[in-house]
Amino acid sequence: MNPRGGWRARLRRLPVVTRLVLAVAVTMSLVLTGAAGLVYWRVETALDQQLNDDLTTYRRSLGHAVSLGSPLPPGPSGSLQQVLDGQGRVLRSSEALRRRPLLTTAEMDAVIRGGTVRRDVGSLLPITSETLRLQARRVTADRQPRIVIAALRRGHRDEALRELLAQLAFASALTLVAASYVGYRTARAALRPVERYRSGAATLAEGAPNTRLDVPGDRDDEITRLGHTLNHMLDRLQAAAERERQFVADASHELRTPLTLMRAELDVALHRPRSADELTATLRSVDTEVQRLIDLANALLDLEELGSTRHLTRSRVRLTELVEAAAAPHLATAERTGRILAVEAADTTIDADARWLQPAIGNLLDNALRHGTGAVRLTAAVHEGRLLLSVTDEGAGFPPAFLPRAFDRFARAEASRTSEGSGLGLAFVQAVAGAHGGTAHARNTEHGSAVILDLPC
Repeated sequence: MNPRGGWRARLRRLPVVTRLVLAVAVTMSLVLTGAAGLVYWRVETALDQQLNDDLTTYRRSLGHAVSLGSPLPPGPSGSLQQVLDGQGRVLRSSEALRRRPLLTTAEMDAVIRGGTVRRDVGSLLPITSETLRLQARRVTADRQPRIVIAALRRGHRDEALRELLAQLAFASALTLVAASYVGYRTARAALRPVERYRSGAATLAEGAPNTRLDVPGDRDDEITRLGHTLNHMLDRLQAAAERERQFVADASHELRTPLTLMRAELDVALHRPRSADELTATLRSVDTEVQRLIDLANALLDLEELGSTRHLTRSRVRLTELVEAAAAPHLATAERTGRILAVEAADTTIDADARWLQPAIGNLLDNALRHGTGAVRLTAAVHEGRLLLSVTDEGAGFPPAFLPRAFDRFARAEASRTSEGSGLGLAFVQAVAGAHGGTAHARNTEHGSAVILDLPC
């Protein structure tokens, strides 16, 4: 098992507020550690520079006195000295050193060869009683090599650094706690609306109707925009649910009507013996209702298939051929009813799926011939890369209250559902237009009604 992956998985399981506070704490710890390290280094450098300057000055004065054979001069407060011969024997020493040699054999060899040795005795932590900084260099007295060692006590320097460390640790800990608290309060305040939105969504999930999130109207930040987006989504979901309920109710009614008629026809036929002509008429009536059910099922399947553009296969199609093929099945109907069906199409090619566009045009012509009066005109033209296709008639037009829902499934201008048609024709036309990336809309004109398709081609 990857320990890093397990650690990350455990971290992801923590609440968001906890993760944010941890992120703030870790970041502030790194920042405070860096700042404290910089401050400590600058102070330590300044103290060491002063101590080294004093030590170098004192060592030079000792070396000068030893070279001249003069008495050793007194040094600054807390200073110690020691003079060794070339074999490392102590010739002179401060009383506090008790003639204890301060240099190792390797250090003495380095000094005899002309080098300068600098070393600390004792450490900053843990606290010890004797902490020194020494400096040793060779001098010549009476033509004999001598090693002069100057030392200064580091007590004040170490005490200052220890005090600085304690203050930095205290200040850093206090700052870290304050930053973590502020981060916690800020994260809670920032995520409080999200929790409120979550509670509202949970209420909606439990079935509460018309639930909306309480979004402040006087703000425009990321959380507020999230609330508005969620409310918009809830509006869409509610509208979709209402359409679904209406669709189920309408579909049930549409299916129940032909089934009820078929059952009535069969019950009458079976109630008493019937002649061959009567049975034939009953079967023809049942066949009509079965075909109506088949047409309804096919229309619903087509609408569901058009719900995804994956089923759309575009290709170059000549517009005149497409329009004429869509109008051909309706010419006989127009002639039989004594009406004119005029077709006018531009002689050009378009990029469309003729499999769906042709029956959509046929639905528009069928509606115009069935519900309108007078001449029916189909025009198709291409302008600036868009196909504008319209079907007009000279009837009374759409009822004004019906226009906003003309393209809804099972929508009909009349309240009765006993007339021909399923109310899916215009819904199919709108689905075809949407699958092509276009729109469909209906309007009333001075002489009748018009349905227009606007498609990119």
